[in-house]
Amino acid sequence: MSERVTNPSSLLKTSADALFERFSIAAVIPAYNVERHIEDVLTTLPRFLRHIIVVDDGSMDRTRAIVEFVASQDSRIILESHDVNRGVGGAMITGFRRALELGAQIIVKIDGDGQMSPDFLPDLLLPLIRGEADYTKGNRFRDFRALRHMPPVRRVGNMALSFLAKAATGYWNCFDPTNGFVAIRGDVLSQIPLENIQRSYFFEISMLSELYLLGAVIRDIPMPARYGDETSNLSVNQVVQEFPMRLLRCLCRRLVLKNFIYDFTMESVYLLCGLPMLLAGVLYGGVNWIRYARMGIGAPTGTIVISALLIILGFQILLAAISLDLQSVPRHPICGGPLHEMSSNHADHGDSLSGGGCSFSST
Repeated sequence: MSERVTNPSSLLKTSADALFERFSIAAVIPAYNVERHIEDVLTTLPRFLRHIIVVDDGSMDRTRAIVEFVASQDSRIILESHDVNRGVGGAMITGFRRALELGAQIIVKIDGDGQMSPDFLPDLLLPLIRGEADYTKGNRFRDFRALRHMPPVRRVGNMALSFLAKAATGYWNCFDPTNGFVAIRGDVLSQIPLENIQRSYFFEISMLSELYLLGAVIRDIPMPARYGDETSNLSVNQVVQEFPMRLLRCLCRRLVLKNFIYDFTMESVYLLCGLPMLLAGVLYGGVNWIRYARMGIGAPTGTIVISALLIILGFQILLAAISLDLQSVPRHPICGGPLHEMSSNHADHGDSLSGGGCSFSST
């Protein structure tokens, strides 16, 4: 008599699907000229996703027609369309609003170009369901073997951008800020002013900036980089021209709101003392260096000492402020409880979000 062998991985997948089906989970897919990949993306998504919201962002190819065809065979697929391209952030805002209307407890972003494997969805979702995090995102820099397949320009650019984004957003514990494979609890998303989210490829970093001001906890999920024959719409020139000024604005806005509007701490005192001293030292030293250079004589010792002292003291005080900033990364989820299970009837009628109670925090 033949003995039936059960595939352990199949059993694990079945049990995982049964777990996630208890919750209202929506996927938002921004789609722009992805006719070669969108059908494969839609047909490989797991069954536990209750809603699949595809936002056709003004595509000029057959993307919309393909989505409509697949949607005729899968009732979970909802098509939203833009007449003109609004950028990935604009598409996500449309998808976010639709997901909240549907009462989604968790919203996950999946790109339409096939770069994101649905196999990693459970890793993104579990911390949110358990109430361990408010927002989860992929991190391609933990898998060094897979990282070798990332194009060198992207690898170097992402590493530099990650450090700058840490300072701008305040999430010093996060890496790979432009990774678009993200998931967020619906009760956290509902607190974010979506009008503040950038419509361009700065979308992910602007999300982090808004989440920090809420005091949301973010968790990085290691996953390999995955590149096929898709082409990126984000150019190096676009990053160089757009990102530096936006990062600077994010940093200034965060420091002002955190230290002088929402709260006032020793970090606020250090900034008030250190920054003026550093600027005064640089300005005083620079003006006098130019003045005495034009006169053809050396600057007096006292002038040099005053300038150097202001610069050194200002720099040391700012280092103390940075140290405090490093310690103030949010560590307690604003929605601390695990999600409550939701029946399919509740979700389909867009009832209010269920889950652990939300608490607002300014830092």
